Amino acid sequence: MSEARWSIEQATTWRQDAGWLSGCNFSPSTAGNQLEMWQAETFDPQTLERELGWAADLGMNVVRVYLHDLLYGADGAAFLDRIDQVLDLAAGVGVSMMPVLFDGVWNTEPALGPQPDPVPQRHNSIWVQSPGAAVLFDQSRWSSLRPYVEAVLGRFGSDSRVAVWDLFNEPDQIDATTIKAGARDHKAEAATALVGQVFDWARDVSPDQPLTVGVWEYGPDDRPVDNAYNALALDRSDVISFHHYGSRESLEATIAALAEADRPLLCTEWLARSEGSTVEHLDVFSHHGVAAINWGLVDGRTQTRFPWSSWWESVPDDAPWFHELLHADGTPYDPREADAFRSARRLAAEPQS
Repeated sequence: MSEARWSIEQATTWRQDAGWLSGCNFSPSTAGNQLEMWQAETFDPQTLERELGWAADLGMNVVRVYLHDLLYGADGAAFLDRIDQVLDLAAGVGVSMMPVLFDGVWNTEPALGPQPDPVPQRHNSIWVQSPGAAVLFDQSRWSSLRPYVEAVLGRFGSDSRVAVWDLFNEPDQIDATTIKAGARDHKAEAATALVGQVFDWARDVSPDQPLTVGVWEYGPDDRPVDNAYNALALDRSDVISFHHYGSRESLEATIAALAEADRPLLCTEWLARSEGSTVEHLDVFSHHGVAAINWGLVDGRTQTRFPWSSWWESVPDDAPWFHELLHADGTPYDPREADAFRSARRLAAEPQS
């Protein structure tokens, strides 16, 4: 029988022990997707160490990092050893990790081996889903994912270098290559059912860290839309995580709505400058004690300095940055933004009167 969801008291204690978390969704600039980051042939500890150091220099104390089920299937313990190595590199500069086990965004057919080069000026053009569509839409194959969940959480479920587990990123997100409502409905049904299974498997391992999956879709009132996936996320997560890429006013309203759950809040994706989500939002997160994990750190092969719209329209190379904070040499895109991150960390460290 699976362990129960954490009580509000357990979640609150975790929040008090963790302090204010701020950081970024992290992929080294030399990796265009999860497979390039972790496969032995392209695993790049030198870049990882350097760029994690840059994150720490900005005052960050957590990174959200994507894993992939195919990596465990191919490499087993060697993949887990590489995770251990990255956890060591991060801990060495005072940064913890929020691993993401599965992801429902962008390319639907992941394949091990050499990855294609990114499409020029296209946001996240080679990022891959986990599991791929062939597994997601075949329930008879879901059980093949359980050993991966059990191995990762079993190895690191009592590891203080891991802050929290994100079980599945935007599992019901529309696919870039099938922008049709019917396809979305079919995916949402399958993905929501699979997320429930992943929660069950993770609960059976019973890690010391909290489990969560994030809310990412809202109605005109800035509250989570009423659908099966959001209901599951809000009912089963130990701590409430969410994405927000909108205005300051919208962010405040969403935080107020999610705070009704009386659990710690973590914004695990934000910062989309042209959408109104800017570094100035840091004071909103810190004021409300909401963890702030923006999208991106160093401009590189993910190309997420270009907007989502680059999937369907041409974007000039010199367009204002969408995500990301640093150039490839570590210099800030905007020095004022770097100062804001450091200032937010200093303020968070000051004793509260």
